[in-house]
Amino acid sequence: MSARQEYSTETARAAAERDELGEWVADFLASPGSDNAELAAQLADPPRRWLGPVQVPLGQLHRLAGPPGAPVLEALAEDEWRDDVDDLARRIEDGHEPPPVIASHTDGQLVLEDGNHRVEALRRAGVDRAWAVIGFDTPAARDLFIARTSAIAD
Repeated sequence: MSARQEYSTETARAAAERDELGEWVADFLASPGSDNAELAAQLADPPRRWLGPVQVPLGQLHRLAGPPGAPVLEALAEDEWRDDVDDLARRIEDGHEPPPVIASHTDGQLVLEDGNHRVEALRRAGVDRAWAVIGFDTPAARDLFIARTSAIAD
């Protein structure tokens, strides 16, 4: 993907259709704004099996930081977030859709790898789901997740 191309749910979906979602994740994480090529390399070794983009309830994403009472490692008060979270929340309220978050399926949980500020902005905007691209260690783990998720949705 070129440096000028937008990273969005639509471009992630197109990459998935081409079976290039892993490359999309690596490019997105290395892009300006994310600037996390180190995480991209970490998520590629060993290679992951990717699923997405799929909508995930915010409460199922285990975050590094977030509001008290959420599945987070560190609870933060509202005023401890950067100003750009409020700016993004306002843009979301106006119809903007941020890029999908990146999560890993680890020990039966969805662990947020990239997108903590996007998830917080979604929460503040009153949105209860995020588009996510999820990495799995094995195809079997991915297939089991799909089977369980579709059974819950039915």
